[in-house]
Amino acid sequence: MKFTLIATIVVLALAHGSLAQELFDMERIGQYVEEMKTKMTKDLTEFTRNNDLATQAQTFLEEKKNEMQPMLDQFQEQLKSAVANMETQATNVQTQIQPIMEQFQLQLEALVKQVTDKAKALSN
Repeated sequence: MKFTLIATIVVLALAHGSLAQELFDMERIGQYVEEMKTKMTKDLTEFTRNNDLATQAQTFLEEKKNEMQPMLDQFQEQLKSAVANMETQATNVQTQIQPIMEQFQLQLEALVKQVTDKAKALSN
């Protein structure tokens, strides 16, 4: 009987310790949830109090535009220079090809005349 009584006391002690641990864990979880709620409330309040999102976005865009404008101006000048260079090269190529095309056209006309003359001679 003593053994049964001791075993019962040990089982009750273990159960009590186990429940105490679970209660401690539940308290920690509750404390964590409370801290998160407080932090989120504080962050949201601060965000709504300090931020006007549309104004901030507009200011950000204007600042970035002002930062980028010199680079855009430089790029535009380089683009204009490249276009002018390409136009000059196109004019040079056209000047070089024009005599070749005229010569080719003359040769083609002579060939057509020759074929036409031979066709007439064969048909007579």
